[in-house]
Amino acid sequence: MKNPLSSEKAFANFGLLLGTFPPLTIFSSFIWQTIKNHDHENILFITVFLIFINLICAVVGYYSGKTIISKLVSKTENYTWSTMMLLMPLIGVLWGIITGGVGGIFIFVIGAFFGAIIASTVGSVALTTFTVFHRLLKRGDSIDRKHFIPLAFGITATICAFISGLMEF
Repeated sequence: MKNPLSSEKAFANFGLLLGTFPPLTIFSSFIWQTIKNHDHENILFITVFLIFINLICAVVGYYSGKTIISKLVSKTENYTWSTMMLLMPLIGVLWGIITGGVGGIFIFVIGAFFGAIIASTVGSVALTTFTVFHRLLKRGDSIDRKHFIPLAFGITATICAFISGLMEF
């Protein structure tokens, strides 16, 4: 392995990607709809506000991936495949609730509820998919960067493409 990434770093970086790009996809659609509806008076405030929330989601995704999620996943990867596959969506939901809830709290507190729901769905699918490949590709407690990068970006980009397909552009 030429460029190993520990599980802690891998899940932190994956959390950074998930905390950045799926919310950015949603926010971009919202900003585009605001521009399309000719609400130019508030566009600067809305854009700055959503960038702030996106930054919070990215930071929370990174640190929760580094601390809580990497430890839970590392333990769970030692279980049988069937047990791991049953637990991963639940851990992903937890990750999403943490990230989406903290980011969404700034949208009149009720945003925490909606942020947690959306992010828990993303976290459930993304973490389960990522962990299957992580378990297959890791050596010891590390995954090679050449495997991590296309895997993490591919999963994140697929989720963003799905989200943008649901949104009206």
